[in-house]
Amino acid sequence: MKDRIVVSAVCVFDDAGRLLTVRKRGTAMFMHPGGKPEPGETAVQAAARELAEEVGIVVPPQELELMGVWVADAANEAATDIEATVFLAPGTWQANPAAEIAEIRWLDYAGRDGASLPADLAPLLTDHILPVLAARPLRR
Repeated sequence: MKDRIVVSAVCVFDDAGRLLTVRKRGTAMFMHPGGKPEPGETAVQAAARELAEEVGIVVPPQELELMGVWVADAANEAATDIEATVFLAPGTWQANPAAEIAEIRWLDYAGRDGASLPADLAPLLTDHILPVLAARPLRR
């Protein structure tokens, strides 16, 4: 049986409609900003805290919109699943890497099929989030 890590993550967009992805120090895969809830913290509180800590974007928890909860292969831990509660941040943003974030990359996913996406995206993004986002109206 696989180990499971519970995380919260946030979809953030820039003014060109691109999705923010981040790469943590010592890893190779790009994913959403986010992380594990602290004791006593709700999923949405963790999402808002991690967003501020990792990329300097401050959104009150009550303004984050729930997208859903998915289970996917963990991007950077072998034989591990993540259970991710994923939110959408309202508006458009600029981001700066902080805390454990080594690099940020804005992903232009609109109109792309899976074959044209970068190979270094986390399974949560490729298997669950990008198909949901592709079915929504473009955020511009």
